Amino acid sequence: MLTVLALSAAGLVGIVAREGYSDNAYPDPVHGTAVPTIGFGTTGGVRMGDTTAPVPALQRALRDVQTYESALKQCVQVPLHPHEYDAYVSLAYNIGAFNFCTGGRAGHTSVLVQRLNRGDYAGACDAILGWKYAGKTDCSAPGNKTCGGLWQDRLRLHAQCQGNAP
Repeated sequence: MLTVLALSAAGLVGIVAREGYSDNAYPDPVHGTAVPTIGFGTTGGVRMGDTTAPVPALQRALRDVQTYESALKQCVQVPLHPHEYDAYVSLAYNIGAFNFCTGGRAGHTSVLVQRLNRGDYAGACDAILGWKYAGKTDCSAPGNKTCGGLWQDRLRLHAQCQGNAP
């Protein structure tokens, strides 16, 4: 059951390493100043001009993770292995719990969650690769210099989800 799972320490380290750290709020690469970001990728309640330090930023990242975990436990109805759980929490941290659970459409269920809840674990892992856009830019396009890091992260999460060490 998901109720007993929690993000591993390695999972948290993976998230903060991917997100990087900024002590000053900065515009989101896709949404600009409409979604300011600070610390280790925190967006909720952040305003341009806000500042933080590493310890409070890590504490906030952990609180954010707990929010994403709670959302996943609401929409995912099947048991997961810890490596799958870590991959899905990391994806939700990056795309948001609403998008993870609904595919960005209120009243719907995302393809990933549909597959997962049907027991199609491989198909659910494959659905991670569908989250390849930054705005309208396809980050998986060969030679992409704009958001290639996002695509590399999706490939890493896909491998992790499948039980392959990234």
